[in-house]
Amino acid sequence: MSTQWLWSTGSGDWLGRLVLERGIAAVYLVAFVAAARQFRALIGEQGMLPVPQYLRRRRFWLTPSIFHLHYSDRFFAAVSWLGAGVAAALMLGAAGSVPLWAAMGSWLLVWALYLSIVNVGQTWYSFGWESILLECGLLAVFLGNDRVAPPVLVMWLARWLLFRIEFGAGLIKLRGDSCWRDLTCLYYHHETQPMPGPLSWFFHQLPKPLHRVEAAGNHVVQLVVPFGLFAPQPIAGAAAGVIVVTQLWLVASGNFAWLNWLTIILAAGVAAGSFPAATFSGASTRVPPDAPIWFAVLVTVFAATVLVLSYWPIRNLASRDQRMNVTFNPFHLVNSYGAFGTVGRSRRELVIEGTSAACVTAQTVWREYEFKGKPGAVKRRPRQWAPYHLRLDWLMWFAALSPRYGLPWRDALLQRLLRNDRDTVRLLRHNPFPDTPPHFVRILVYDYRFTTRAERRRDGAWWHRTLVGVYVPPTAAELLR
Repeated sequence: MSTQWLWSTGSGDWLGRLVLERGIAAVYLVAFVAAARQFRALIGEQGMLPVPQYLRRRRFWLTPSIFHLHYSDRFFAAVSWLGAGVAAALMLGAAGSVPLWAAMGSWLLVWALYLSIVNVGQTWYSFGWESILLECGLLAVFLGNDRVAPPVLVMWLARWLLFRIEFGAGLIKLRGDSCWRDLTCLYYHHETQPMPGPLSWFFHQLPKPLHRVEAAGNHVVQLVVPFGLFAPQPIAGAAAGVIVVTQLWLVASGNFAWLNWLTIILAAGVAAGSFPAATFSGASTRVPPDAPIWFAVLVTVFAATVLVLSYWPIRNLASRDQRMNVTFNPFHLVNSYGAFGTVGRSRRELVIEGTSAACVTAQTVWREYEFKGKPGAVKRRPRQWAPYHLRLDWLMWFAALSPRYGLPWRDALLQRLLRNDRDTVRLLRHNPFPDTPPHFVRILVYDYRFTTRAERRRDGAWWHRTLVGVYVPPTAAELLR
């Protein structure tokens, strides 16, 4: 039986597959490096939420992970750096120079290793882009390599994933905060988003009519344009191009780890289908022999599985009680996505301070810890970190919204600062106690807002902050035991 209908003969799809595979591998590389550099303080054996304690309460089939077999910090580091190495090789095109089964095995290894990390990462890995990366990684397993033509079904599944990311985000906004319906959310968003970037201050200063245009444009791009992804080329490519442009706007205006970059990669893979691949270096236009029957069977079974599992995200999209960023199985297959259903009108920040004083009085001098990404010193311009993910900085933003986000790890963080834990202070930009740890630490709550143009010229500050109150009172090490 011929399986020719399963394979694309369009030259653009060769380029599309190249973009998808190289781009997904690049994001995996960033994700594994971030895991290797941050895990010890967050989930290591002596971390704030240790993996061994977590796994004692979880069965394998609820949280499939290689770490059920064995956990040590050294083993976790080995898994992370192995994943980074394989991802780097795939990014550089190694999959094209090995047999098809080896290329598939390499992608499956990367996916399984990162799934193992996500499933033990607890609240530190509770972001929607973890599931997007895992979905992308599993798609890449079945994209094949240069020895077979691009599988039509898998290329369409990439469009389906992109549709769910965009349309889900659009619906959650329309059903959520009223400011999306009256087009005023962008009056606040650039200032109150989790981690502003170096240009966020300038975006915030745009005239309000332009902010309304931003909000209206967002609705069009996320609620209307995604349907164009299922049209023939070049319409699908044009729709994907619009998505790429809007995602680059988001990249310029804030830091959202690899969320925007994965969306760009998926959209670029679709857009590439409308171009002749022969005009691009590295894209093949030859049609290889028929793919092995075993590969055709695997692609068909995988596509059918995704089709069946799509019932749950479709039901979620159709529900008035739509949930944002939810996975329906422990393997993170075929999930629902969304972003910023609610937009804050003001910004709260947690500021951690310490003192070397033996007792606390009204005259005690406190010194502030500085984080790498989240706002702190008012004259420090926000930095660009995406696609790298600063997990502690992000969770500090959530903890400022509600104490419940910080309760599982807050005291553990303070304990580590009170003993100058090496792995913890490495997560910070500045430790004001480099030689001896403080005697007391505390957490204050501030209201932050971007300065006006006049304030920026006068004071040289990007932020203005006002003390709101005490989040955690002065605390010594013995009080946290």
